Amino acid sequence: MNKIYNDTIPLIVAFSLCLLLIVTGNSAVAQQQAFSYTQYMDNLTPFNPAYSLLDKAGSIHSLARKQWVGIDGAPVTYLINGNMPIESIDGAAGLIVFNNQLAIEHQTEVNAYFAKGIQLDPYSYLAVSLNAGVRSYAANYSTLDSSDPTFRNDVRGTKPNIGFGVIYYTGWYYLGISAPELTITSLGTASVQNNSNFRSHYYFSGALLTNINEDIKFKPATLVAYAKGVPLVADISGTLYIKETLGLGINYRTDKTMAGILTLNINAFHVGYSYQLGISSANLGGFNNATHEISLSYRFGRLTTTPLL
Repeated sequence: MNKIYNDTIPLIVAFSLCLLLIVTGNSAVAQQQAFSYTQYMDNLTPFNPAYSLLDKAGSIHSLARKQWVGIDGAPVTYLINGNMPIESIDGAAGLIVFNNQLAIEHQTEVNAYFAKGIQLDPYSYLAVSLNAGVRSYAANYSTLDSSDPTFRNDVRGTKPNIGFGVIYYTGWYYLGISAPELTITSLGTASVQNNSNFRSHYYFSGALLTNINEDIKFKPATLVAYAKGVPLVADISGTLYIKETLGLGINYRTDKTMAGILTLNINAFHVGYSYQLGISSANLGGFNNATHEISLSYRFGRLTTTPLL
């Protein structure tokens, strides 16, 4: 019990820092981060592959996200990631596939990763991960108006990608920092277009799981994203879990959007849905054009407990 109280001090400091970042990131957001989805609190691995070690089972996660429904060319995102535990070395290996379409722009990314955990004491662990893959970007400007010199040339770029992640975790909270997308070389002509998809991205994450009573648990979580030249964006969310089966959550993002989240954990399956909308008249679409997001996960192998953290 003393160990738990001792852990509270760094936890409070870290979350205070995170709140400071949220306030800092509450400025005008002219550009979106290249990689974003609402249900990060249930599947953080694409942002930080070291997170895969918090669950000792194997898993496959999928997600589909449709932004600003009713607007032609609005962003559509598909994501799938899976991992296999390597219990003999307290490790895990997996694959992340990401696809995003926005009007004439199309980005695909594939990353393989390896994560390794180290037990620091009976209560806490440190997990590190390395990932490597490839990113491909295409923008078909010529389809807009081929007679206009401004849109005459399409943009194509494919570059290798590397990244890392670190997470410190116990049985009831985690703190992580990661850079899953480190760009080593420029994108050439796409760099001239000031494209944010091929910039290095950095993430700070944290979550806490606490018992309200025997049947209800509460999980606040946060994710802060930064890329050079793109305004910092912070997510903060809170989820109530009822009998470890039904999850009811709310999410706020500093680009002036909010979301309601509903999740179900049924045996080895996890199903999630979120409804996101703008809360500022300056947002594209305001309250009229919502964003829908659906997730589906399946766990296999060592299914000891429901992974809520």
